[in-house]
Order: sequence, then C-alpha cells, then structure tokens
Amino acid sequence: MLGVAQSCAVAGLDGYIVQVEVDVAQGLPAFNVVGLPDTAVQEARERVRAALRNSDCEFPLRRITINLAPADLKKAGPAYDLPMAVAILLSSGRVSLPGESSVFLGELSLDGSLRHTNGILPMVSVAKDQGFEAVYVPAADANEAALVEGIRVYSIPTLRDLISHLAGETRIAPTTSNIDVLIHGNRQVPDGVNLADIKGQEHAKRALEVAAAGFHNLLLNGPPGSGKTMLARALPSILPQMTAAEALDVTKIYSISGALPSDCPLVSRRPFRAPHYTISNAGLVGGGRTLRPGEITMSHRGVLFLDELPEFNHTALESLRQPLEDKVVTISRVTGSVTYPASFMLVAAQNPCPCGYYSHPRQECTCNPSSVTRYQKRVSGPLLDRIDIFVEVPPVEYEKLIGEETYEDSSQVRQRVEAVREVQRQRYEESGFLRNSEMGPAEVWKFCQLDDGARGLLQAATKQLNLSARAFHRILKVSRTIADLSGDGLIGIGSLAEALQYRSRGIG
Repeated sequence: MLGVAQSCAVAGLDGYIVQVEVDVAQGLPAFNVVGLPDTAVQEARERVRAALRNSDCEFPLRRITINLAPADLKKAGPAYDLPMAVAILLSSGRVSLPGESSVFLGELSLDGSLRHTNGILPMVSVAKDQGFEAVYVPAADANEAALVEGIRVYSIPTLRDLISHLAGETRIAPTTSNIDVLIHGNRQVPDGVNLADIKGQEHAKRALEVAAAGFHNLLLNGPPGSGKTMLARALPSILPQMTAAEALDVTKIYSISGALPSDCPLVSRRPFRAPHYTISNAGLVGGGRTLRPGEITMSHRGVLFLDELPEFNHTALESLRQPLEDKVVTISRVTGSVTYPASFMLVAAQNPCPCGYYSHPRQECTCNPSSVTRYQKRVSGPLLDRIDIFVEVPPVEYEKLIGEETYEDSSQVRQRVEAVREVQRQRYEESGFLRNSEMGPAEVWKFCQLDDGARGLLQAATKQLNLSARAFHRILKVSRTIADLSGDGLIGIGSLAEALQYRSRGIG
C-alpha cells in the first residue's frame, strides 16, 4: 500500500514542500530512503522503527521504500522523522488524515517522543504560504510555530498522542501565540550598557545617537581603556524596538541556526553580535560543509560589533563589502547557493597603532612609524569608504571619572531615536525602505535638500577633501539624519558641518 504525508525543507530562508511517499510491498524486510537524503535522514530509518514499536504500533516486516520528493533536491536534518512515521501508519491503515491539508514536522526519539527541531518557524511559514491549513510540530516548538498566523498549529508531545488525535480518540487543541505580547513584554528590560553609566565622551555619545537614528555604520578609534567597547555595547540600549515583521525575520534566522533561546520562541530584541577577531571567513559570512548563516546574517536588523578591527583576517573583512552595500549575502558552493539577509549596522573599534598609544596625550607610543602605517593599512580604503561615521575616543580625564555629574539616560535618547525613525518611515513610505542609510542616489537627491550655506560648504569640502562619490553620498545621508534630529526640513550648514566632522578620518 502507498501512504503519503507532507513535510517541509528550507534552503537559506526559502522553503519548499517535501512529499514523503511510503510504499510497503511484499518481499524480504528492507527499509530504503531515496530522494537525496543526507546521513541524518538515512538514520531516520532506525529512529522511526524504534519509535513506532515503542508507541504500541506494529512495524511492517516488509519491503519499505520511502521517497522524498522532489527527488533532485538535497534533504537534510531530522525533521522528516515524523512524516515518515505518519506515512507508514497511513500505508498500514492504522490512521487516516483529517479533512484539512496538513504538514508534519519533527524529530523522533526512540521512545516515540518528539524532540526540538531547528527551522520550525520558516518551515511553518512555507506551509502557510503554500495553502496548508494545519501543521503538526513537536510540543517544544509549538509556541514558535504559532507565531505564523493563518494556519492551525498542533502541539505533539509523542507519536502515541498524534496517533490518538488522528484516530479521533483524544483531540489536541490548536496552539495560539500573540506576537505583540511577546515583543512588548520585554520593552522595559534594558538592552546593553546604559549611556548614563559612561563617564564623559559626550561627543561619542552624540555620534552613537546619530548612528542609531539613521542606521549608519560607525568606527570608534582610540587608545586602550578609553571606553570604545563600552560605548559600542551601549548602542542596543538606544536602538528602537523591533516591529513584528522584523522580529519574525530575525527569529527565522535564529531558528534555522538552532540559536533560539529556550525560554522564548521569539527574538524580540535587536541582535548584538561581537565575534572574536580569530573568526574564520565562513564563520563571519556563512557557509561551511552544510550552508549555515554567518555572523553578518545573525546580526540582521541589529548590530555587528568588530572589536580590534585591524586584527581580523583581511579576507574576512573584505567579504563585508558586498553585504554592506546590498544588504544580502549570497553563498555559492558546488552543491548549490543560498541567499541570506544581511541588513546590519556595522560598529567597529580599533586602536591607533599596535601598542595603542599613538597620539596619546600622556602615554608614549613605542611603535616605529612603519609599524603604525602598516597597522593602519590593515583595513582597506574601500571598506573604510563604507563607514559613515568616524569618532575619535580620547582617554577620559580624571575629573570626569570621579565627578558626580548626571548623564542622559539611554531611555531618553531612545525616545528621540524612535521619533526620528518614525519621521523616516513616513518619508520613505512609498520608496520600499525605512532608514536614511538605505537611500540610493536618486533618493539622496530627492530627500537631502541643502540650504544655500550648506551647498557652498559641501562644494568646498568636495574639492578640498577629494571626496569619492560614495563618501559624498554618505555625508549627505548622515547630514539628513542630523537634520532630522534637529527637526529641520532642509539640511543646514550646521548639520552638514557635523557630518563632515564625522567623516574626516574616512575621506576617500
């Protein structure tokens, strides 16, 4: 007899339906899986056999052939265990499918219980987009799956419970989840370091606010101990709350990577990723033997912080150039290619020289001039050209460290940032993007109108500083954000001058 159950697979963040066909025929007992299965799928034979027997189901001692269609696409992972077991039960007449079109996902334990399975959210999204009405998932993943609206989600603790449900003996109620409650439930929880705890560095805090308001890339340069890392870790505390759509995008990535927190099915805070400088190119960009997202994709909708920027592998740094421009990363291998989203905010920190004290007001630098030059050239000009804001972070004075001055809290800055983001959302409502940093050349000329004084300053700066076209446009984008923070329609000379100051180190 033939039994058919539906399942899903994902490639990148895209998915497709996999039809699990089981044929039970006369002949010597055998169990074969075809359809380009990987090792994990091949091993499902033993898991399914044991799970059925331990769920009080007779395993057919016949020739069993399972086909995973479409047969020309690679099948990976243990999510096909449950649909295989269901298809075998269908072929033996033990159960029958309900009237609604259904998809089955999940890894089986030998005792018949269902384990957590990676990638549930994107697979359920695919099922919903393909018009399926119900999906059966492990109980551990039901809340995650229920984030997708428009499809019924059934939480299955064990294979025995599923059999009872399909037989009509004990019905399982659909699981529901409220994404807005999950997002706003963490709104009052502070993210990262509070700006009020950072002594001094007012100009650097201002640069953080400008960067957060327009989603601009930022480079902090200064000696050891000046507070570069602390400033970078304070950035999440002033970024606006993610929308429901953004949260779902990020959660899909973390679901595929197996990085979702066990206590919450939704990533409700903007990611802040800080990989060590020894990270490989595949770890940063993505890839590996089985294609997986890298750190730049894990930073989607959030911040990628690269501390000690010149110490990173040159190839890894250069691989950032295309994602910074295109907001996606495409990984191509012989076995295929996948495209991951990579709309992240790059924040980097570096010392001015190998010892860290070049141009320090009190500490003598021990590096020779050639060492300083080589160190500063480890980061290429094209990569620096893609950074919008350059900030010098000097040592904090003693008086600032022991002073009792009260500094502005992150929540106050965050309110201003959110107000400016709302202005940008309304401005670009018909343009297909949300932030100043995402403007193309046509949008720059349309939305970055200068007054007469600013126009003259920009003309002089372009000639004197020999600005590249990319630097020219990035200065205008930062100027637009500064003007938005001031509530100005036209970009004035003050906003442009501040943007030029931030760009001064990265001229090219």
